[in-house]
Amino acid sequence: MHLINFSHFALFFTLFLLFSTVAAFNITTILSNYSDFGNFNGLLSRTKLADAINSRRTITVLAVDNGNLSPINGLSSDAQKRVLSLHVILDYYDAAKLQNLSKKTVILTTLYQSSGQARGKEGFLNVTDMGGDQVAFGSAVAGSSLNSNLVKSVTSQPYNISVLQVSSPIMPESVTKTNTRTSTPQPAEAPAPSKAKSPAPDSDMAPAPADADSPTADTPSKSPTPNADSSASSPTMDGPTAADAPEADSHSGGESVNGGTGTSLAMVAMVLSSAWGLANMI
Repeated sequence: MHLINFSHFALFFTLFLLFSTVAAFNITTILSNYSDFGNFNGLLSRTKLADAINSRRTITVLAVDNGNLSPINGLSSDAQKRVLSLHVILDYYDAAKLQNLSKKTVILTTLYQSSGQARGKEGFLNVTDMGGDQVAFGSAVAGSSLNSNLVKSVTSQPYNISVLQVSSPIMPESVTKTNTRTSTPQPAEAPAPSKAKSPAPDSDMAPAPADADSPTADTPSKSPTPNADSSASSPTMDGPTAADAPEADSHSGGESVNGGTGTSLAMVAMVLSSAWGLANMI
């Protein structure tokens, strides 16, 4: 039985390794075969986006050739990473698939959307079939233009990775300037909690004297209870005290509710008191 289980596990593990090897790809290695995308490939490596792309099993990369990459080169490293991540679609699309869309316009999710930094529709692309095998790309943010066109398919490994060349980088202004807009509100929000919490200790200390007086008001209400117990415990033995308390309850309760109930309670009390007295004598 153990040999059978081990053989099954070994077979499963071998198939898993085989599948992983077949499905794996390396975007840096793929683009290194095309000198026109050397600068684009270098940016993917410097921004660590190459690692993020290689960790996926299904991806489409919109590559920009060296001659049209200058607008991205002028951005900061953070802005470069955001813009480049917009060129990575989290699904498989080759040229044939884009040119035969069931709808003329589709909204596709990009790697920028999965980063958690995108706001609104910044992490999505608008892809529109313009007819005549012409496909245009643009940001899905309202008012954005479709300023990038499909040039050709560079390479593909269905249905894991597809590399498509586009005419120009997709650079919505809201993405290139996100860093300056997200960092400014943070200092303004910092002092707000301190001002709101500063009067809190004074308001909490104000009712302290009232709380200190409250126990004195409660103590007289509890004093009759010991008096009642002391009068009931005046006999020298503990046994009769248990008998006296139920008898007093039985007279009042029997008259108002049921006479039989009061009598039975009295009898039970007498039996208990007798048992208690015998126990003390022993």
